Amino acid sequence: MDSNSFTRSQKLLELSQRFRETKSVFQLSVDSSSSQSNQSEKLKKPSRAAVLICLFEEGDDIYVILTQRSSKLTSHSGEVSLPGGRRDENDTDDIRTALREAEEEIGLDPALVDVVTVLKPFGSKGNVSVVPVIGILWNKQAFNPLPNPEEVESIFYAPLEMFLKNENRREKEIEHRGEKFLHHYFYHKTNDRVYVIWALTAGILIDTASLVFRQLPDFQPRMPKFWNRNHNKL
Repeated sequence: MDSNSFTRSQKLLELSQRFRETKSVFQLSVDSSSSQSNQSEKLKKPSRAAVLICLFEEGDDIYVILTQRSSKLTSHSGEVSLPGGRRDENDTDDIRTALREAEEEIGLDPALVDVVTVLKPFGSKGNVSVVPVIGILWNKQAFNPLPNPEEVESIFYAPLEMFLKNENRREKEIEHRGEKFLHHYFYHKTNDRVYVIWALTAGILIDTASLVFRQLPDFQPRMPKFWNRNHNKL
């Protein structure tokens, strides 16, 4: 199939338009010196990271690209995560961080990703501010997954809507610094493997799915307050 011959999904076109018309945490354009300066000041904090929520349509479903982290890593080894990582000193903004990390981790060409919005940051236990960047992969055929063996064990795709459903989900109550909240565990079978998506990654995807499909999950999220996630609304 010619990678240049593809039809843009009407569903994703409508989603793209809706996100672009909605004010996000940062302006996607940083052409003006004042905007770029303001963004640069925010990004000087060493505890900032960004993840890429890369969406594509297959059949009638919207999918998100996920990875299983390498067992060689010292942090969160073997866990499922979104492509992403900490800001590099040469990154001009959160979008650049997310796209650079995705290219390094899974071989995703930044030119294939159409960034449509940036969500407000999620906090984490490690005092890292994680910024979700939502992008659309219009031409899935042009993406040739190349996992970086030093960072990624495998690459897989999950239907975004599963993060709103009770199916294949369990929960566990956690207490941290006097606050009780839920960790959600989503089980997804693909390529003869079962992946478990949980913790912050699951939380980000629950919120993203709620925004994309404009509906609440079938369960009570009860996410930790330190994630600061209630302000991501459309």
